[in-house]
Amino acid sequence: MRHTILYIEDNPDNLLLVQRVLEAHHCKTVWAANGLTGIEMAQIHRPNLILLDINLPDIDGYEVARRLRSDGQLRYTPIIAITANALKGDADKALAAGCDVYMSKPINIRELWARVVGMLPDQAPLAEVNFE
Repeated sequence: MRHTILYIEDNPDNLLLVQRVLEAHHCKTVWAANGLTGIEMAQIHRPNLILLDINLPDIDGYEVARRLRSDGQLRYTPIIAITANALKGDADKALAAGCDVYMSKPINIRELWARVVGMLPDQAPLAEVNFE
């Protein structure tokens, strides 16, 4: 496994979908079902990338992003917000909290993978996978 990606997501169906895609590309997936556990997992595993749901059962993803950005070891870890929030201003709010990219649900697997690859530009090209 070449990359470690933390997915902070409370919906097991979304987790399974994303986990399958990442593992098909030889990425290790670490998962947390709430924000506080996600912060802890990020501190332990030091992932290459964090996928972050905004609507979490304890603290919201905006607060998670702010806390991750205040951690000297995680300050520059790329964060992709993946959320069902699609109201005007939601993307700006996610970016202001410290997320690098905002994506809305339902998850488009091709777009997600393109974003993941784009957030790891210093890495060797990752495996091509047919999503058909």
